Amino acid sequence: MITGVNRLTGFVLAGGKSSRMGSDKAFLSWGQETLLSNALKLAGNVAASVHIVGDAKRFASHSSVVEDVYRDRGPLGGIHAALSSTTTELNLILAVDLPLVKPRFLHYLVSQADENGATVTVPRAGNGWQPLCAVYRREFAAIAEQSLLAGKNKIDPLFAMVKTRVLQEQELAQQGFSAEMFRNLNTPEELEAARRGFAHGDDVR
Repeated sequence: MITGVNRLTGFVLAGGKSSRMGSDKAFLSWGQETLLSNALKLAGNVAASVHIVGDAKRFASHSSVVEDVYRDRGPLGGIHAALSSTTTELNLILAVDLPLVKPRFLHYLVSQADENGATVTVPRAGNGWQPLCAVYRREFAAIAEQSLLAGKNKIDPLFAMVKTRVLQEQELAQQGFSAEMFRNLNTPEELEAARRGFAHGDDVR
């Protein structure tokens, strides 16, 4: 945990439509658990309190749930809902379909967010920005809301509007982290490939 009492809240974004997967990603198996339980456990490594952002009817039996204020607006709507509900300054946002992220990386991410004072602390690795494995200060809720009210759902352009600490791929590599851990799972084929690597103990650090 970071220094201070309850200074970080974790949020698992599980509200996606999973259209390319063909079934609800959150409840797909991952090892001996589900992607959802795995994500909750991951976030719980760094946050004393972890909530699900999604449909209360689907998820209320698994953890406390925060529902979108602006529905059907994608991940930005989920980030806005999380930051509008939080009582802590720092907030980890973690997508349900990033099971290859390691607890050690989350500790590093949170420590950087705690030290630098930036509104957003976000990796830029692999295919680009990783806004669904990032730490946001709750003030970002207002930026997200302005964008949503303007009909704009993209997250990445908002980083230029606030102080942003970017964890570049080179920095992550120097710390022993691989960009492979940000591989998200949108199709059954991607899920199966990740499961095979997980079962064989592939080290994505």
